[in-house]
Amino acid sequence: MTKEDILQALREVHHPAKADRDLVEIGMVHDVEITDNKVVVTLEFPKRRDPLAEYLIGSARAALIRHLPSSVASEVKTVVVEDEKPKKKGLNLGLEQLAEVRHIVGIASGKGGVGKSTVAVNLACALARLGYKVGLADADVYGPSIPVMTGTEGAVPAAEPGAEEGQELIIPLEKFGVKWMSIGYFAERGQALIWRGPMACNALKQMILQVKWGPLDFLLVDMPPGTGDIHISLVQDIPMEGAVIVTTPQTVALADVEKGVNMFRNENVNRPIFGLVENMAWFTPEAHPDEKYYIFGRDGGADMARELGVDLLGRIPLVQGIRESGDAGEPAALGSRPDGLAFVELAGKLAEKLG
Repeated sequence: MTKEDILQALREVHHPAKADRDLVEIGMVHDVEITDNKVVVTLEFPKRRDPLAEYLIGSARAALIRHLPSSVASEVKTVVVEDEKPKKKGLNLGLEQLAEVRHIVGIASGKGGVGKSTVAVNLACALARLGYKVGLADADVYGPSIPVMTGTEGAVPAAEPGAEEGQELIIPLEKFGVKWMSIGYFAERGQALIWRGPMACNALKQMILQVKWGPLDFLLVDMPPGTGDIHISLVQDIPMEGAVIVTTPQTVALADVEKGVNMFRNENVNRPIFGLVENMAWFTPEAHPDEKYYIFGRDGGADMARELGVDLLGRIPLVQGIRESGDAGEPAALGSRPDGLAFVELAGKLAEKLG
């Protein structure tokens, strides 16, 4: 591998806020060191760190892994280079951008595959349909699906100067009356985000705290499945009011619901559970809307909600149209079919619960 080979690999990493130019083109590659079994790349940042620094570091590391032989290790370091014009303050990751947000609600699940993101997207659209101002932050860094489900894949959010000198804010995309933000907007299609926990946590905080949300009634946070350091970091650093847990009726999913509920009830987290959503509650053929087939079991979500002492906020049927709508980027909650109305009913119950 030559230095030019390394630079060519780094040209795959584009900076969304710099007219989508690559790292080499904008002069961010400070140094490349090559030895027999290791490559060390140093990226150059100004004193006020780039708002997408964690994303760029992770993407550079992923590009090196894709192109280097498996026997060669790689490392991405950073160096601070002073701006010619001194800045008064550095990057501000305070809570200023959430000052006009009334309710921040996490959408969580004990395990993957239960339709958590589908519920989050449709709940956001349903709340907007009821007249509320809504935003959704996609915190599922390892499997961001919001861009596909909303038909915004390939879009790149803009950035603008913040109120303080040296501060930059990310502008969320707007569609269906909802403001959307996802790490998926800053990663190339099919790109794996090879991030350790602390790096993922920092990137997520930027995806929420450095976004110009404006006045919102609800900011939904689509959290990663399971329980872990990302969840704890989000709850500690974001003023999340509480959570909605999504599950399916089957036993293997319900077994993980209690873990998710107990995480939020842990004394170090201490956030209320607003309710349980039973997704895929039954299968209804589109040609026979009055028929119900309980493929994954019957009343599992209702029984679990009663056992845990939480409300059952909604039961969403398994309808082919929900999957088709998600794949097409047109959420089912925008329509008037029974599945869409189920999400509107869910939104109404959540809004009523939060006053």
